[in-house]
Amino acid sequence: MQAGRRAVFLRFAGCNLWSGREADRATAICQFCDTDFVGTDGVGGGKFATADALADAVTTCWGPDRTNAYVVITGGEPLLQLDARLIDALHARGIVIGVESNGTIVAPQGIDWLCISPKAGSVTTQRAGDELKLVWPQPGSDWTGMERWNFKHFLIQPLDSPARVDNIQAAIDFVLAHPKWRLSIQTHKTLGLR
Repeated sequence: MQAGRRAVFLRFAGCNLWSGREADRATAICQFCDTDFVGTDGVGGGKFATADALADAVTTCWGPDRTNAYVVITGGEPLLQLDARLIDALHARGIVIGVESNGTIVAPQGIDWLCISPKAGSVTTQRAGDELKLVWPQPGSDWTGMERWNFKHFLIQPLDSPARVDNIQAAIDFVLAHPKWRLSIQTHKTLGLR
């Protein structure tokens, strides 16, 4: 639902559903992750001693005019590390906080926009938020049960895999058959942004 909005992406290392190592993918709960969340050596990466230092780094990435400043906190699984101190530090700098999580950890208070993307085979404990984004097809997903969860928006996103074209059609067919759900695409990939 936030597609097209200018944002700084704050990607935390680590996930509780996959180690991030290819050697472990076949035994992971989430085997289709397309994100490199191992290590801290990415652009602007590193280890930050305090929440204020990390919030300052986000502010620097955004630039001096913080009008509509928005950060997407993601991972891996960001709720392994996101806490009240960082939320407060970002808010103190006028930054709106969005989080993308797998939903296996209850989100702390103070998040402005919460997107949960449940993974089949895991236990989703965060069953409320702004948007639920289900990667499709995902065998074993109880999407009918998910419709009873407390979200404002229900999205289906085609799985990015070698079967991409078929997955897009499957997602379109799903949305046509189930009007509560909307189609979501990974716009950044279409535009060539990483």
